Parts: sequence; structure tokens; C-alpha cells
Amino acid sequence: MKQNFIQLQQLTKQFVQHGEHNTVLDQIDLEIAEGQFVCLLGPSGCGKSTIMNLLAGFEQASSGQVVVDGQVIQQPGIDRAVVFQQPQLFPWLNVRENIQFPLLQGDHSAAYIAAQTDYYLEKTGLKKFAQHRIWQISGGMKQRVALARAWIMKPKILLMDEPFAALDAQTRILMQEMLIKLWQDNQTTVLFVTHDIDESLLLADRILLMSGHPGRIQEDITVDLARPRSIENVSGLAAYHQAKKHILDIMRKEVSRMIALAE
Repeated sequence: MKQNFIQLQQLTKQFVQHGEHNTVLDQIDLEIAEGQFVCLLGPSGCGKSTIMNLLAGFEQASSGQVVVDGQVIQQPGIDRAVVFQQPQLFPWLNVRENIQFPLLQGDHSAAYIAAQTDYYLEKTGLKKFAQHRIWQISGGMKQRVALARAWIMKPKILLMDEPFAALDAQTRILMQEMLIKLWQDNQTTVLFVTHDIDESLLLADRILLMSGHPGRIQEDITVDLARPRSIENVSGLAAYHQAKKHILDIMRKEVSRMIALAE
């Protein structure tokens, strides 16, 4: 396992608004080990999604750099898959065709594509819906399709930008548990953006707690809760509630500070 698999080196991102430079991220230094599940947690506007976009290669840093497995990131690549809050699916294709789409762009045999698609249809509970069109399935099922399509690529890194935020509470729990199982099977490095403390404690090995204006890593928290985890087996643990209180205290202070700056 490479300890410095992902490196953010003096990463700064600025945008120009009304003729003024707005610093969204300010000289962030960070290393993430291969196979880790890391959550970026913080209030809206603190730069979580900007880090995600820089890692994906959708944007370029104003200064500093993003390095993945020794390579400087300058553009999107098949080594990084992205799952968004709103699933980016092809409505004219059915569930099966959406999932297998990335493999059709490569040099894979028909047998391999069929086997991998069957595997992820089974893993995500979509086997019975393989021939359904996207408009025929629920929001939770659409996000399952997006997950399966991301995993089938076998990316080095899975980037997830609040993928479950728009789902109802029950569906969100099911999706979180499904994600944990997929991650444990594949041990892909995951960077997961969220504003939900409970979600971050359930999913992550590490929580990077961000401050805003400008965005910085305020605290790097190791989640010392045994795996496998579920809502049922962590919600009664004293360590879970202590960690949640600690994070909530910091976030309350940070939100108050950001509100004061805006006044």
C-alpha cells in the first residue's frame, strides 16, 4: 500500500469574481494512502467540491499540484471515476447498457464485458431491472447504476460528490451499506464529499474537516471504529458519539465564523 498515493502539494485555487480574486483553497498539503476511504466534511462553500474537481482533472489549480501515483494530474483520466449527486446516465440506454458503457470504449472481449456487467448488476441488486430504461427506475436505483458503472471501470480512485444527498433516509442507508461492501471487495481509494457527520463516521477511515474562506484542512480525524460498520452497530458506541460531538463542536464554530465574515 502506497502511503502517498494521492498528494496535494501547496494546492491553491482562486476564482475571479467582480474583478477580485476569491481564494477557495489555500495552500493545502495532503497525502492519502492507497485503498483508504476518506471523507471531506465541511460546511457549504468550503471548497470540498473544488478539491474533487481538481483531482478529477476537471479544473486546474492556480498554484501547487495534484499528484496521483506519481503522476501530476492535468486532465480527466480512466484511472479516476466520478459519481455525482445527480446521476449522469444515458436516458436512451437501459440499465445494463449504462453500466457496461465504459467497457465498450476499451479493448475488452464481449465475454469479459458480459461477465463484469452481470457481476455488478448482481452486486447492486439491479439484475431484475437490467432491461429497464433509466426513466423507468427510481432515484435510488439510478444512483446504483451510477455506482456500478463507476466500479466496473476498476479505477484507481473513486471520487464521490455528495452522491446520496438527494435520497430519502431509508434509501440513503441502503446505498451507504452497498458502497461499503463494494469498497471492501475492491479496496479502491475513495474520496467522498459530504456535509453529513453521521455519514462520514459510518463510511470513512479518515475525515478531513474543512474550514472555509479560504478552504483549508482544519483537522485530520482518524475514525477508530471497527469494520464492518452499519448504523445499528455504531450508533450505540460511546466512541461514535464522542467523535460526532467533537466534529459538531468544530463545525458550529466554523459556520459561526463564516456567517460573521459574510456580514
